Amino acid sequence: MLDEKGFKRKRFDDLIDEMEDKAKEVYGDKINTSALSPLGIILRIFAWFLATVWGLAEKVYYSAYVNTAEGSSLDRLGPHVGVSRALSQYATGNVTLTGTPGYTVSAGFLVSTDTDVQYETTSDATFPASGSMTVPVEAMEAGLSGNTPEGTVTIIVNPVPEVTAVNNPAAILGGRDKETDPEFRDKFSLSVAGGGSATGDAIRGAVLRVTGVRAAAVIINNKITPDAAGRPAKSYQVYALGGSDTDIANAILSVGAAGIESYGDISMQVKDLSGNLQPIKFSRAVVVPVHIKIQVYKSTAYPSDGDDQVKSKLVRFIGGADLDGTVYAGLSMGEDVVMMRLAAAAYSIVGVEDVVIELSTNGTSYGTHNLVVDVQQVAQTAANWIEVTHHDFSG
Repeated sequence: MLDEKGFKRKRFDDLIDEMEDKAKEVYGDKINTSALSPLGIILRIFAWFLATVWGLAEKVYYSAYVNTAEGSSLDRLGPHVGVSRALSQYATGNVTLTGTPGYTVSAGFLVSTDTDVQYETTSDATFPASGSMTVPVEAMEAGLSGNTPEGTVTIIVNPVPEVTAVNNPAAILGGRDKETDPEFRDKFSLSVAGGGSATGDAIRGAVLRVTGVRAAAVIINNKITPDAAGRPAKSYQVYALGGSDTDIANAILSVGAAGIESYGDISMQVKDLSGNLQPIKFSRAVVVPVHIKIQVYKSTAYPSDGDDQVKSKLVRFIGGADLDGTVYAGLSMGEDVVMMRLAAAAYSIVGVEDVVIELSTNGTSYGTHNLVVDVQQVAQTAANWIEVTHHDFSG
């Protein structure tokens, strides 16, 4: 039922009780509604189907709320705050082909790794006199599977005499799976402050909705004199991590207050709706690199790929590039790196009994203290900045 307390689904047992009570009300208290009686069987069949309908009604009710909606129902809530789910993406990169000078390799030429992850060239290319050339490729299938380290693309799928070898001099990256429901909810929460305009939250929300932006902050100088950082009187400065300069400038113009000066070391000229050029300034976020040494004391339940799982958990929590090349947003700008929260992320892995964590911003000097991050800064790490050692837990 639905009342001021919300929706409460009737379950199978609830329906059976109500239907038995109704049957006794109509046919008398002595009517047989046991599970093996003809009437009892009929009631239970109907109760089963009605319970299914009640379950569907519950899903419909909760699909209207971002914290409980799932799948396509969650997708439909995104446009209300100007965000959409990131779909699966194809990994891209370059391979070096070796072959006969003068021979043209047509777009669509297939190469692969020894694990049968295939890529196709995306443009025609002709071998120069040196017999070696670099051509762009794209994974045949979208998703994380397309990300591969350097030196692993070595197989020509459909050999021709004029092409003798292939290799990738650098990792092929950029592939990612479709954004999960929890990831999309995080994006939704970050962007929900973007309603309206001419406020710091609205400007931040608009910048966060720009494709590729992983963090943003807005610092406002409300005084009639410049502040200590040199921001002019009555101005604001936007800091952004990721995204293109043009897209960020357009986002700022779309919600920024008229007559209030934007400030920063990047300056763009953006056309307003009347076609006039408006100067928009902003700055890039100052990235605080987070190098981590973590000692894991493990039980026998610790998985064989536990070290990689630890790295991935920490990258997803802080933000940065994971082992497969996927880049996660992680912590917001100005959010400190707290040791206990890192430990909690590691403890979520089966078999982790205890951890000792050390942090560094330069990869040389490590300490067991939290990293304090200023409002214009954002902490970022990477899987290859994390060193995991493990020991058996002795209790």
